[in-house]
Parts: sequence; structure tokens; C-alpha cells
Amino acid sequence: MSDTPFGFGLPPEEPEDGDEGKKKDQQSGGGQGPANPFGFGGMPGAGGFGGPGADNPLAAMFGSLNPTDLGAAFQQLGQMLSYEGGPVNWDMAKQIARQTVAQGTADGSKDASVGPSERKAVEEAVRLADLWLDDATSLPSGSASAVAWSRAEWVEATLPAWRELVDPVAERVGAAMGDVLPEEMQAMAGPLIGMMRSMGGAMFGTQIGQAVGVLAGEVVGSTDIGLPLGPARKAALLPANVEAFGKDLGVPQDEVRLYLALREAAHQRLFAHVPWLRSHLFGAVDGYARGIKVDTAKLEDVVGQFDPQNPEQLQDALQQGMFQPEDTPEQKAALARLETALALVEGWVDAVVHAAAKPRLSSADALRETLRRRRATGGPAEQTFATLIGLELRPRRLRDASRLWASLTDARGVDGRDALWHHPDMLPTATDLDDPDGFVHREQMDFSELDKMLGEAAGKPDLKKDVQKDAEKDDKAEGDDTE
Repeated sequence: MSDTPFGFGLPPEEPEDGDEGKKKDQQSGGGQGPANPFGFGGMPGAGGFGGPGADNPLAAMFGSLNPTDLGAAFQQLGQMLSYEGGPVNWDMAKQIARQTVAQGTADGSKDASVGPSERKAVEEAVRLADLWLDDATSLPSGSASAVAWSRAEWVEATLPAWRELVDPVAERVGAAMGDVLPEEMQAMAGPLIGMMRSMGGAMFGTQIGQAVGVLAGEVVGSTDIGLPLGPARKAALLPANVEAFGKDLGVPQDEVRLYLALREAAHQRLFAHVPWLRSHLFGAVDGYARGIKVDTAKLEDVVGQFDPQNPEQLQDALQQGMFQPEDTPEQKAALARLETALALVEGWVDAVVHAAAKPRLSSADALRETLRRRRATGGPAEQTFATLIGLELRPRRLRDASRLWASLTDARGVDGRDALWHHPDMLPTATDLDDPDGFVHREQMDFSELDKMLGEAAGKPDLKKDVQKDAEKDDKAEGDDTE
């Protein structure tokens, strides 16, 4: 679990593998750590993303500009200072994400529009995947449609979910910027506070935009991080990234696409038919955000010494570790709840997809292990998620969860296993992941009796209505007799 959300806090550490580790971070987009928490290297006119001047965004904007770029730089600065929206400048985030996508990935792969043949291939893969999953889970299909996205389309489709994930964290930080001054001084300092909030919104927007843009070059669908990032009931694959994923595996491209379609379709089933799951996950993120602690003493110093003519001073202060996750039982509980829930989601998908693919795909074991290793080595999805909300999924938990779901299938059958998703209190806990056998063989509730009780409860209002109708008939009959 990361202690430095958004890269705030501790100074950068040397990677274990020296210069090679630094190069790897730069290539993977992971170089936006504590030394550059907001990733301002992507500002237009700064030599490209991560280019010269990346550690000082405003110096980068003005320090090496030729006259033709000066207007664009001032326009960019004006957008930063005039922003009056929420805690994150999402217009800037979208712009920078699109710019990052347009530049291509580290291996030189460029984004391109999806052609008709690729769309058809994705639709057929999702359709076949849903047929196979019918034998592996009792949850019906959750995909009303299947789509093939370019990287730019993925950015457009997932930004609303990123907004829902990140705004609670950014809101907590932004509110602190206006709370550090005494109330009687806040009226006089209104323009200054407004400028700082605008700068903060731009900084968050830049960081998020860059992270989402890098992630768009790696993800293969809409559920890579175990959360529903795309529109509901829409299974999505990115053909360009699917092809890159299977490039060196020695597995036919059709099998790679089908296996990834199985994972996407399985996620869609779970989120479509477990109505409380999405709010459960996103609510845990919001609970974490409420535990963000701001070093108000340091922020007061920044406000007191802030020079509007030297706005990069705020960036320098942010790099010094102003925001820290508060070590409270409430925040630990929120993080544990989110981590466990995500592990259960990913473990269930892993177990169900393996059950569906193993009898039909000769490459099922190899593809499963490839995806597990990708996650175990801190894949881009996990890294981005950790950067944005300060959470890293532990691969050991995912494997434990997968084994637990597989054991539940053997012990209780597909229906008994999937029935656990009826309510969050019925799911395994983090302690159960440590002792899966104990959970599997624990005395289970008789779901048939529960269904019977619920059915009887649901039928009671109808019985009352029938009694009331009979009484009304009797009253009417008595009235007729009287007449």
C-alpha cells in the first residue's frame, strides 16, 4: 500500500537496479514520482512530455521558448489561472491525455483509428466469450454491446470514471488551500486563494492527464484495474494494445484476443449483476480521501510567502511533501476494504475465465500466467492506480483470492460460489484469504431457505391487498342489501 498518493511525501529513492531502473521508470511513465509529483513535463512548449524543464513547469514554459511559442505559453498559463471549476482541471487533463496518446508509446507505437475488420473481430470474440462463460458462471451476460476502441477513444470513455475516483482526493487537498488563513483574512486574500486553487486544479489535471494518457498505451480493455472504467454493459477491447500484448508470446492472435475478451466479458457480468459492487469500491476510495492529511503549517508558510509573479514556488512546495495519508483506523479500514474487494473481483474473474478457457484453448495456462506476472511485476494499471489514489494491489492477494474461488467451486458448485455476491457481508474477508480452506468448509447458509423467507415476505403485501379487497366486497354487498 503506497504511503504517498499522487507522488507526495517522501523524497525519491534510488532504484535497486541503478541507472537501468531510472531509464525503465522514464519509459514506463513511472518517472512522475516524488521528484515531479504533477508531471508538468508535458506542458506545451516544454520540449514534449518529460522533456527539458520537466521538473519546473513554468520555467519550462518560458525558459526556452522561441517567439512563435510565446503566445501558446501565455494562453496555457491563462487557462491554468482562470480555471474556476472543481478540484481538478479536467479540461486540461483531457487535453494532456490526448496529447500523450498522440505522441505514441515508448516503443514507437502510434494510435490509429479502428477499422471495420478489427471491430468485427472484437465483436465476434466477445460474443464467443459470453457463450463460453455461460458454463463457468451462473451470472448471465452483462454485455449489451461490444466495442473496439482506439487509445484516444479509451481516454474519452474512461475520463468520467477517473473523475469519480480522483475528485474526492483532490477535493480534500484543494479545500485545505483555503483553510490555512484566518477567516478574517480570507476575504482580503480571496484572489490569492483563488489563484492557488486554480494552480492546484491545473497541477492535478496535468498529473492525471499524463497518467491516463500513458495508461491508454498499455490497457487492453475497460476493466484492467478491476474497476468499471467504461460505460455500463459495454465490453471493450483496444485492438492495437491487444496485438502488442500478444506480440512475443508465440500464441495465435485470435487466441490472445479471445482470452482477453473472456476477461472483459467476465468483469462485465460481475458489475452488471452485482448492483452494490461499484458503489462499494468507489465508496472505499472516497473513504480513503477523507483521511488525507495536509501539513497546514507548511501550507501556511507557502501562503504567507507566495509571490504571484513566481507561481512555480507552489510547485516547489508541493514537491517537499505537503500531503500525507493520515494513519488512522478509519483510513486503514477503507484501504483494506478496497484492496480486499478488488482482490476478490480479480480472483473471481481469474478463476471463472480459467474454467471457461482451459478446456478450449491450448494457450490458456500460458496466457493466464502472463497476465498474473504482468500484475505481479507492478503493471502499468497498478502503477497508475497507486499514483492516483495511493493504493497498490498485492499480487499475493489476487492469487489467494483465485484459489479461494476455485475451491468454492469444487465445494459448493458454480451457483453456491456466485451466490456469495448477493451481499457484501457474505463475501470472504482479508482473514479468509489467509485461511481459504476454513472459509470454504465453514457451515454455509441454506440459500433455499433464505429465498423462501424472502419470497414469503414479498408475498405478504399481496395477501393484505386480497384481504382488503374481500372486505371492500363485503361492505359493498352489505350496502346493497340495506338498500
